[in-house]
Amino acid sequence: MAQGKRRIIGQILKEMKCVTESQIQEALAIQKQRGGVIGEILAELGYVSEADIRRALCKQAGMQEVDLDKVDIPPELIGRVTADIAATYKVVPVSEQKGVLYLAMADPLDVKTLDALRFMLGRVEGVLADTEAVERAVERYYSGQGESAEDIMRDLDDSALADFEQISVETIDEDTITKMADSAPVKKLLSLVLLNAIRDKASDIHFEPFEEEFRIRYRVDGALYEMQPPPKPLGMALTSRIKVLADLNIAERRVPQDGRIELNVAGSQVDLRISVLPTMFGESVVMRVLDRTAVSLDLNRLGLRDDDLAVFRQLISKPNGIILVTGPTGSGKTTTLYSALNEINSVEDKIITTEDPVEYDLNGIMQVQVHPEYDVTFASCLRSILRQDPDIILIGEIRDHETAEIAVHASLTGHLVFSTLHTNDAPTSITRLLEIGVEPYLLTATVEGIVAQRLVRRICKQCKHEFAPSADILKEIGLTLEEVQDRKFAFGVGCDACSSVGYKGRMAIIEQLILDDDLRDLIMDRASAVKIRDAARQKGMRTLRQSGILGIYDQMTTIEEVMKETVMEDMDIG
Repeated sequence: MAQGKRRIIGQILKEMKCVTESQIQEALAIQKQRGGVIGEILAELGYVSEADIRRALCKQAGMQEVDLDKVDIPPELIGRVTADIAATYKVVPVSEQKGVLYLAMADPLDVKTLDALRFMLGRVEGVLADTEAVERAVERYYSGQGESAEDIMRDLDDSALADFEQISVETIDEDTITKMADSAPVKKLLSLVLLNAIRDKASDIHFEPFEEEFRIRYRVDGALYEMQPPPKPLGMALTSRIKVLADLNIAERRVPQDGRIELNVAGSQVDLRISVLPTMFGESVVMRVLDRTAVSLDLNRLGLRDDDLAVFRQLISKPNGIILVTGPTGSGKTTTLYSALNEINSVEDKIITTEDPVEYDLNGIMQVQVHPEYDVTFASCLRSILRQDPDIILIGEIRDHETAEIAVHASLTGHLVFSTLHTNDAPTSITRLLEIGVEPYLLTATVEGIVAQRLVRRICKQCKHEFAPSADILKEIGLTLEEVQDRKFAFGVGCDACSSVGYKGRMAIIEQLILDDDLRDLIMDRASAVKIRDAARQKGMRTLRQSGILGIYDQMTTIEEVMKETVMEDMDIG
């Protein structure tokens, strides 16, 4: 379109026969009085719809318009977009010119959707079409055409696979790698993998090269599941495609690289953290999927028992002190801490976090990303944070004496400090802090409570099946028939809702060590973790295993899950 004077929206709407001249004048008079956008004023008056305004804006921008009910789209063009992408984003390909694929969509001005489509399909542009016409076209051209990895692979003939095979050679040039990474089968396969992973609420996607094969696996609810592996020659093209999208160096295959991709999937903002690691047979790539709409930062939705939740809420309402959440990687520590901050966040308090990495944006909270390569560490950040007049501080992790020392200082000067540790249980956290050089008198003066956490999979509600446990099954977890009495346990049979796994979602099991005078005396005497644990249990602390068994009693999880995540103890469930 030749550049010229930009036409006004009111005039375009009039040409579209959506409004009359008198209606435009009425809207202009209102605009003169209180300001605003003419299109929105006409919509407020009820003269035009949102679709009318969107269509007018597209015309103003010089975008093409297509009547999908009057065009016949050839099969080879339809094949450029998978059924999953067409249905998810409500788009239909209508033409291809000079390497650019034109997609009919209801809102071609939607930049986020176009960015996501460019991520999956390469060079694309939007063409305006009626919303209902797009839906009819998707139904007409893609109904019953759900494409699988096998379908995509079937389209590859031997010569095409031979082309991919050549980029396994170390001396391959960058232009060839880029060309292969930008090929249609690679883009379609990666799009399929991502859409399926996000649909199944996967937390990680693994692309793994081996000597004889290339594997792709998802982690869902903590367990890894393998999809149909693509031909090995596609491996390097797939990893190169990911590196291109994450703005990494595709020519460098000898050193680890980290990157990030932001993606909009059907209205959900998804953040992909990319980790590339060189291995014997190629580069291993892991995508951490951070779907901001899938995570509910609400303490009530963590799956905690009512009494545990009450104790935790009392703990996080302290005016000052240190509160620690401990557990291995992937045990839900960050979600629990974010949920706690979300609950206590208020206008009256200033909250600052220092994290590595910042996983989710929290409204009203100042979040700082740690960059050790630039000497921006937890310790150096904390010194600056304390000069920012905070009330509450979150430290991503206490890793060393320096960070622990500043956390203690922050607590002693009236701040409430949250942080994490990597230990197996709550009592062991005390000995860990002593080992890194924190003096016992400082621990007793600052630490208010320690929460150890694990995640266990929930039994699928749709296919839950009750059963009476036998003595042999109970023996595995350290229980007897007398202790269990007439309680029924449950397991998931497997159904469509849970992809035949028997589990859907996860819940937290926790143990909470709340410090009192007796426990502080033990810490002053540098007592072992065993003695601290025994004393805490006598005072009513529920261990991780005990918390898990109560989840089994409530038919929320299974013996296998609890055994996998906890260790055997001398238990008294009560």
